[in-house]
Amino acid sequence: MNTEHDHHHNETAVCATDSHSHGVGCDHTEAPSIMPAWVQERWEFILVGLAAGFFLIGWLGETFFDMSANAALIFYLLSYAAGGYDITIHGIPDLFRGRFDTDILMLAAAVGAAVLGQWSEGAFLLFLFSLGHAGEHYALERAQNAVDALGELMPKTARVKRGARIVEEAVDGLAIGDVVVVRPGDRVPVDGEITAGRSAIDQSAITGESMPVEKGIGDALFAGTINQEAALEVKVSKLAKNNTLSRVMQMVADAQREQSPTQQFTQKFTAVFVPAVFVMVLLVTAVPPLLHMATLQESFYRAMLLLVGASPCALALGTPAAVLAGIAQAARNGVLIKGGQHLENLGDVQVMAFDKTGTLTTGNFQITDIVPAEGVGADELLRVAAAVEQQSNHPLALAVVQTAVEKTLSLPVADGLENVAGRGVKSVINGRSVLIGSLKLFDGDGVDAKARETIAQLESEGKTTMSVTFGGQFLGTLALADTVRPHVDETLKRLLDLGVKELVMLTGDNADAAANAAQAAGVTKVMSDLMPEDKLAAIKSLQQKYGTVGMVGDGVNDAPALATATVGIGMGGAGTAVALETADVALMADDLGKLPFAVGLSRASRAIIKQNLFIALGVIMMLILTSVTGVMKLSGTVIVHEGSTVVVIINALRLLRYRE
Repeated sequence: MNTEHDHHHNETAVCATDSHSHGVGCDHTEAPSIMPAWVQERWEFILVGLAAGFFLIGWLGETFFDMSANAALIFYLLSYAAGGYDITIHGIPDLFRGRFDTDILMLAAAVGAAVLGQWSEGAFLLFLFSLGHAGEHYALERAQNAVDALGELMPKTARVKRGARIVEEAVDGLAIGDVVVVRPGDRVPVDGEITAGRSAIDQSAITGESMPVEKGIGDALFAGTINQEAALEVKVSKLAKNNTLSRVMQMVADAQREQSPTQQFTQKFTAVFVPAVFVMVLLVTAVPPLLHMATLQESFYRAMLLLVGASPCALALGTPAAVLAGIAQAARNGVLIKGGQHLENLGDVQVMAFDKTGTLTTGNFQITDIVPAEGVGADELLRVAAAVEQQSNHPLALAVVQTAVEKTLSLPVADGLENVAGRGVKSVINGRSVLIGSLKLFDGDGVDAKARETIAQLESEGKTTMSVTFGGQFLGTLALADTVRPHVDETLKRLLDLGVKELVMLTGDNADAAANAAQAAGVTKVMSDLMPEDKLAAIKSLQQKYGTVGMVGDGVNDAPALATATVGIGMGGAGTAVALETADVALMADDLGKLPFAVGLSRASRAIIKQNLFIALGVIMMLILTSVTGVMKLSGTVIVHEGSTVVVIINALRLLRYRE
């Protein structure tokens, strides 16, 4: 069976991305193809206007102007046709396919009113129901537009260098390697790399960063950002369909389709509830007359009230509307939440775990100490280490290579880099084995007591050490230091203020180095000397103790832990393909300061989802009672029913104005 949410409201929430859709409201707003374009665009509201107009003419004429009953009936029938057009052409075929939804409940109630001779109340019911649908579609369109606006950031044409000429071409036709000229004030039309020029770039539309970023030759640019100061030449690095903006839009579209746990619950509930309503209607119609408690006409009228009152429109719509608005507001602020499930889970996080390097710290290491073994020169130690590490993109490796470059050292050729997880790397230079890493890598061989004492002293100062052996000979140790991200302590305090109970640092560094970073960052718990599998075990342990656990990392080294955590949060989403693809939530600007916003927004979304559930279920229970007891008339029942649907929509749209 199918609920109205399955077939109607959920289509609305994702119609901009659904393959068979035609805009917000999808096929439920589709006009006959013979109609002019301006009519098709406004079809739903035209039907609402006609339903209202015909109803008012019939009711006012009959009530105040002595219009004959037959003449009034004609206008009521016309109002029926206009108000019931949408639900009839879609609800009846669904009924024949064995799918029950609340469109059918409303249609049955209107038919029942006609059978009882209550044509005015039936026309009023269909008018209000169609008006409610139109209002819902309009409100959901506002939420959808918050995301669709991203698509409007993409320029359709670009100024391309073709030899000595600059020609304007469609962005979709550009190839990788083409060079595009971006003038000051223009939106960047492509993902690419600056080959000439330097300028400030407004990246707020993609990453949520409030301040422009200075970029020059070699720096990456994202399509949709704004060049503010000077002309740039940009070499295309990705086709239009694969650029960051396109991928983010697609991921947001996919996220809006993904159902949250509450959505899944409401769908299961309504799948059982809608058929149960039909059973209740039969009982309310048949039992009182059989027991001589009411006439058949009275019982049938109350059954029609029950059809309207028990229709779970607000229940079906409240959650997806909140999910849509929450994901849209997150995307507008540089946070990509990849589904309703992750939105709800992030709002329930009790513990937040952090990778250290590149997450709590900048990841920009610098060599602080070069300690060669006796008889070995400092440059020789650095040359061997840099020769091997230039094959790696690890932050420690980049720091070693950068120092060697600054010293203009000539580096030998290293063959075959082999990573030893959690310990270091292996390679070969001139046929001789090279080992670089922590003491764990050497299994106690080749490192004397004095060297171990030096290493212990350096690590007690919070530095990371890399020992080097070449052909079995110990060459010495390099010490490197990383710095904590600016304002990270303020960010973590905001998380605690939001109700997160524990902030845990997970790192492979030694206890001393971890403790120094932890104190500067402000975490509440440190777990050090962890291998990748230990981080995974730590996440599982935290889940057993606290339940919902978030894990923040770069999406590469911590993939198992990120995947196991209830919510995996990737840093550097806009520039890091892995973070975009693997994380449940991506911080597009590589800005940890966005995390409290994401958690706060998710908590607000959970609160609104609960409020909407309470409103929807409360109204359903009230209207069931009033319909069975006959306290409220059909017109009042319709007003309360449609009103509750509008209320949950407006409540959900409050998320579009969320600020931390």
